[in-house]
Amino acid sequence: MKLSLGSRLEAVLFAAGEPLTKKRLVTLLETDAPGFSEALTELRTALEGRGLSLIEVEDMVELRTSPSAADTVQKLRESELSRDLGKASLETLALILYKGTATRGEIDWVRGVNSGAAIRALLLRGLIGRTEDASDKRRACYRPTVDALAHLGTSTLSELPRYTELTRLLNAHEASVEDTPA
Repeated sequence: MKLSLGSRLEAVLFAAGEPLTKKRLVTLLETDAPGFSEALTELRTALEGRGLSLIEVEDMVELRTSPSAADTVQKLRESELSRDLGKASLETLALILYKGTATRGEIDWVRGVNSGAAIRALLLRGLIGRTEDASDKRRACYRPTVDALAHLGTSTLSELPRYTELTRLLNAHEASVEDTPA
């Protein structure tokens, strides 16, 4: 069964989990501007009265939870935030703090496991932020936030315990791994 253009748009926006430009969506969906406009209308109509809504700001489009579901979503976030950070989240936060910035792949590689849930928990709490990776626009980099430093009682990363020693060891380890032949 072939999906309609509107359904394919919904799938792409859901999978992206972040705003995408209309130009990029036109390219991904292999359509033209009028076809894309029709897909937006189709998706917007299909989402009426549902838990999701289509958000358009200038040339960006994003799939978000519907404002009418705000109370229910807020309960979910509050329940997630009321739990303590687990070991996985603390490991992930420490890695990002001492590395400065890290991609999901780097975090997963160091920890040896999928860190998606830990990253999500840290993002929800505002302890890390997500930015575009300058070297590869397809990846995101995670960095510590001012709130993370304030929560830890420091004003700079260099005030973290054993910061100089641990960053030196981390950099040396990364260099040795890069020098190792495959």
